[in-house]
Amino acid sequence: MALPLPGLLSLVMPAHNEAPNMPELMAMVARVLPQLAERFEVVLVDDGSLDGTADAARSSLPEEYRDALRVITHAEKSGYGISVGDGLRAAAGDWIAFSDSDLQFDFTDFLGLATHLNEADLVTGYRQKRADHWKRSVTSGVYNILVTIMYRIRFRDIDCAMKIMSRSYLDAISPIVSRSATINVEMYLKAKQQGLRVKQFPVGHYHRTAGERSGGKIKPIIRAMKELSALQVKINAARAASTTSR
Repeated sequence: MALPLPGLLSLVMPAHNEAPNMPELMAMVARVLPQLAERFEVVLVDDGSLDGTADAARSSLPEEYRDALRVITHAEKSGYGISVGDGLRAAAGDWIAFSDSDLQFDFTDFLGLATHLNEADLVTGYRQKRADHWKRSVTSGVYNILVTIMYRIRFRDIDCAMKIMSRSYLDAISPIVSRSATINVEMYLKAKQQGLRVKQFPVGHYHRTAGERSGGKIKPIIRAMKELSALQVKINAARAASTTSR
């Protein structure tokens, strides 16, 4: 697909105590997104930050793009899955992308991913070489193996936070039921169940240099493992409720 994408692109980014990263992050947004789509909005989900993350985002984005910034504020930290889900539900775009706010991804990679949106409903990255502590990489590897065993989803690096999708794909997988990192599994699982097209391509991954690392802590991991086992039950319940309400 030729760039820039026609219509409006929504970039969803969860953020918790990422104020130090905002100047470089918003400079990257201003540099890349005008190449990516004709029009864009940035949906920043401020997940209970205590360091002025939202204000830093507003002041860091060049003035000509400040009207494109929408901030969703959580009074208290709700976690990654809830933040991404809230951002996706708020996104108004014809195309929706999401990534993290920690500068571990280069948004230039979205330019390559987006060219494949005529071949797939969801285009995702996988990290060629993870720039994480080895413990986090091991945990992620075990998690991906569990997903493969439980749901027969055979994709690499399922929790990679570089994804771009069509509006029709997001509408098809809604409502989103995950409230943890299993939101990534839900995206792949529903695509598989509904015959939607998914393609993966390698992206870069870089060391965090500022801000507060939130992934890899034991409580979110345990919560994600529990939710992983209950994911299909929740999807079925949401589907039944939707059918009943029609």
